[in-house]
Amino acid sequence: MIHPIVTTYYPFIIRFNQTGAQMLDVQSIRKQFPALQETYNGRSAVFFDNPGGTQVHESVIAAMTDYLTRRNANTHGTFETSRRSDAVIDHARQAAADLLGAEPDEIVFGNNMTSLTFAFSHALAQEFGPDDEIVVTRLDHDANISPWLMLAEDTGAQIRWADVDIETCQLDMDHMKSLIGPKTRLVAVGYASNAVGTINDVNTVVGWARAAGAYAFVDAVQYAPHGWIDVKALDCDFLACSAYKFFGPHVGILYGKRTHMERLRAYRVRPAGAELPGKWETGTKNHEGLAGAAAAIDYLAGLGVTYGGAAANASRRDKLRAAWPEVTAYEMLLMDRLISGLKAIPNIRIYGITNRQDWSKRVATVSIRKEGKTPEELATKLAEQNIFVWNGNFYALAISERLGVEPSGGLVRLGLAHYNTIDEVDRCLAVIDRA
Repeated sequence: MIHPIVTTYYPFIIRFNQTGAQMLDVQSIRKQFPALQETYNGRSAVFFDNPGGTQVHESVIAAMTDYLTRRNANTHGTFETSRRSDAVIDHARQAAADLLGAEPDEIVFGNNMTSLTFAFSHALAQEFGPDDEIVVTRLDHDANISPWLMLAEDTGAQIRWADVDIETCQLDMDHMKSLIGPKTRLVAVGYASNAVGTINDVNTVVGWARAAGAYAFVDAVQYAPHGWIDVKALDCDFLACSAYKFFGPHVGILYGKRTHMERLRAYRVRPAGAELPGKWETGTKNHEGLAGAAAAIDYLAGLGVTYGGAAANASRRDKLRAAWPEVTAYEMLLMDRLISGLKAIPNIRIYGITNRQDWSKRVATVSIRKEGKTPEELATKLAEQNIFVWNGNFYALAISERLGVEPSGGLVRLGLAHYNTIDEVDRCLAVIDRA
């Protein structure tokens, strides 16, 4: 049965009547996530901690187990398990390239987005000096701020901070544009905020950086589980994300334009060679993690076949293109229920966009405070009912400080994914109301 909210606010969600696809069958999807079948302290759990890391699809677990059972070896050997490891890495690199719209040799794997960003900031430092400026935003995760602050500290470059509208938690685009000029060497911007859910107009920001001759570095960690990414259309220089935020294991992924990747100096061991992308991947990679990351991307592509109307023999990239509108539509349904319910609860403040007509400008990550409860107290009340949420600043220190909530414990963050349900949202709302 289609929920009334769907037909009232999202008529496009029922386009399966015209295309032959169908709305997400969330109960079927949930059966594919083993963690969702578990009980914790004897009860089922509600996973609203997704911005900090999603639960893992069964195919990811199977792929990682298969690697460790049948393929476990180091690379480039003449023997069978080594050749199998090479094939796993090649498959993962192609899958990540398909996810982002890149070429395989433009994909670099690492521990996580943070360590990859620090590595590239270190490589870029040789090009920066005291006359250069770096633009960062107060909306970003610190992983897209601290590497550039430290680069500036090491090179004498100047930091320029782009401000936010504290009512809507959107970037002040006029202010940001005013900061980008002839001295700008790098602009760092997040695709979506991990704290308040805002989707930034990265196309415009990257365009400003391009016009100024500056690098554009995009943190897509929080956007990658929710929407379509095309690095070529975006024309950014670098873009980073993490597989554990889109139903996979702890693996970082970074896209870099080939011209930059070839020219920049990578800190590496001598036998590693100077070819792409290996020169950027220090030491032995997380092979089982790469097997799992590829499986997570293949799972998302499968949604494009089951629900998005893509042909079974379509390319992985085309399947992903078909999947995202279905995922987004369902998440907006959940977000409608959550934000509407929060608005009806006394003494709740929602941080960020709350107008339905602007929801294309946010992902289903909603942060709140409740009068009379610290964020930790409210998160604890939810945890007592097996509703898992985060409290604090979520490493988005700058926005927490800008909103004035950092000294008093930050925020409570409710992050939804496409395996969550309306019933789970209602369960959460009831606890918040009683708290």
